Amino acid sequence: MPRQKSEFDDLRPLEFREPDEVLEDEQMYTIYEVGRLLQGLDPDADLDVETENVLMDWAIPWMLKNSEQFVFAEPEDDSEPGYYGLA
Repeated sequence: MPRQKSEFDDLRPLEFREPDEVLEDEQMYTIYEVGRLLQGLDPDADLDVETENVLMDWAIPWMLKNSEQFVFAEPEDDSEPGYYGLA
């Protein structure tokens, strides 16, 4: 159900950071770690599945929009995620 803007105390502009503002140049990250970092969390933060899914909903489109700024490394095993880093 929509809510009135007046019901909220803090309205901020929606801002997306550039990949080099989120990731360290010499590091490679899983998509899960990227999602956490986008929200200002520790990349090793322990999250429940529902929260992790919401973070993926933000991280995947952000990475696609900025895909030219990323490199990809295959996972060591098919059951593990790949790794992403700055190009």
